[in-house]
Amino acid sequence: MKFILLASILLACVSTADAARPNVLFIAIDDLRDDLGCFGVKHAKTPQLDAFASTARAFSRHYIQVPTCGASRCAMLRGRYPDRPVHLINDAIRDSQSDWATDSLAAVFRRSGYETMALGKVSHYPGNLTGKDWAIGPEELPGAWDRAWVPDGPWPSPEGIMHGFANGVPRQRGKSPPFEHIDGPDTAYPDAWVANDAVSALQRLSKQEKPWFFGVGFFKPHLPFASPKKWFDLHDQKVPDLPADIAKKPAWPAYWYDGGELRGNYGHEPGRDPATDPEYARLLRQAYAGCISYMDAQLGRVIAALSVLGMADNTIVVVWSDHGFLLGEHAIWGKHCLYEDAVRSPLMIRVPGMKAPGKVSEAIVETVDVFRTLTDLCGIESSAQLSGHSLRPQLNDPEKPSTKPALAWWSNGVQTVRTDRWRLIVTPNKTDSLDLELFDYTAASPETKNLAATEPAAVRKLLGFLKPVKEDATKP
Repeated sequence: MKFILLASILLACVSTADAARPNVLFIAIDDLRDDLGCFGVKHAKTPQLDAFASTARAFSRHYIQVPTCGASRCAMLRGRYPDRPVHLINDAIRDSQSDWATDSLAAVFRRSGYETMALGKVSHYPGNLTGKDWAIGPEELPGAWDRAWVPDGPWPSPEGIMHGFANGVPRQRGKSPPFEHIDGPDTAYPDAWVANDAVSALQRLSKQEKPWFFGVGFFKPHLPFASPKKWFDLHDQKVPDLPADIAKKPAWPAYWYDGGELRGNYGHEPGRDPATDPEYARLLRQAYAGCISYMDAQLGRVIAALSVLGMADNTIVVVWSDHGFLLGEHAIWGKHCLYEDAVRSPLMIRVPGMKAPGKVSEAIVETVDVFRTLTDLCGIESSAQLSGHSLRPQLNDPEKPSTKPALAWWSNGVQTVRTDRWRLIVTPNKTDSLDLELFDYTAASPETKNLAATEPAAVRKLLGFLKPVKEDATKP
C-alpha cells in the first residue's frame, strides 16, 4: 500500500513538472526574405506576422549560415557552423546526420522528455523520408521525431506537395511555369493543408500534460510562386520596381549567378526573362508577394489556435525562415549567393511573460543561435560544441547589442562576414587570389559600391573572422 501511495506521489510530481515545462512551437518558412510590414516594408501585406511580432521579439538582422534550404536547416538543427563541405549542400542533413543526429535539436528535446513532431518542411525533406518521391525511407534525420508527416492532400507525394500547383498538380521540372494564381479557395494550395493539420495536432496536444516540440513547416513563398488569385490580386500594382543601380549586375569581380532554380526548374514563355523584360519581373515580384500573404494567413490560423486552446501562456513560439531570396537585386533571381537579401531572413521569438514585447531587436543574430536559445529557455542542457549564443539577453532587453558577427558560406570557398556596419564577401578566383566585396551598410544603397580597395583596414579586420570549410578525408 505504501509503495502504491509513493508511486502515485512520484507520478503526480512528474506530471506537475511536465506541465510546468514550456512547449515549443517552431514555425519554419521557406525562402522568406524580410518583406514584412513589421520590418518597415511598405508594400508588404502581412497582418498575421505583424500581429505576432507585436507580441514577440522580432530580430531585424537575423542571418542564416548557408543560402540553400537543406544546408540552412542543417545548421539550425545542428546548432553549429558548417565545418565540412557536405554541410553546404541541399542534402546536408541526409548525408551528414550519422555524425550528429542523436544530438540534433529535436533529438535533444525528445531525450529530455518532450514529444517531438514535424509537419511539412522542417528539415529539408518534408515528412523526413528521402527515398522515391520522398515517400519512402530512409529517414533524413533518424531518431529525432516521434512523428514526421505531410498533410494527406491531393498531391501525389511529399515531393509533389513541396512544389505543388493547384489541386494536386505536381511540378514538371523545366516545364511548369514559375507562378500560378487560380481563382479558388486557400485549400487549392498546400499551405492551407499544413495549417489544417497543425491546428488538429494542437487540439490533440492541448489534452496532454507531456511537453511537446512541434515543428510546422510552410512551403511558401518558395517556388513555384503559386497561391490563390485573391492573394495575388492583393498586390496588383503595389510591388515597386527596383532602382536601376540596385538591379544592376556587379561591375567588379564577384561571385555571381543568374538564378538557376528559377530558370532551370521552371518553363518560361518564349522571350520572357525577368532580366530583360520589366513587366515579367513585376509579375514575378507580385506572385512572390502574393505567396507571402497567402502563407501569412495560414500561419495566423496556427498562432490563433494556441490561444483558443489555452496553450499560449505555456508555449514558446519561434518563427524562422531558412534564407531570403533576391528578386532582381544584382540581376539575380534566387538565393544561392551571399548578398544581404539572400542571407537575411525573419526570426521572431515569443516567450510567455517576456519583457517589452513588440520591440524589434537590431542585434546581429544567427540561425545557429536558435538551438542554444531554446535549450536555455527550456532548462535543457546543451553541448559546449554548439556555435551559437543564447538570445535570452536580447529577449529580455531589445537594446542589448550584438555579441558576435554573422558568418555565412557558399560553395567553392565563398564566405561572408557581417558586422553592424560592414559586409565582406570573399571569393577565391582562378588565379589563387581572392575577389573581395566590401559594403558599408550606413550608406543609402550599400551594395551598389564595392569599397574593398579603399578600406583596407576594414578588410583586414573582417578577414580575421572567417572560418574556412576545408576538405577532409571523411566524406560520407
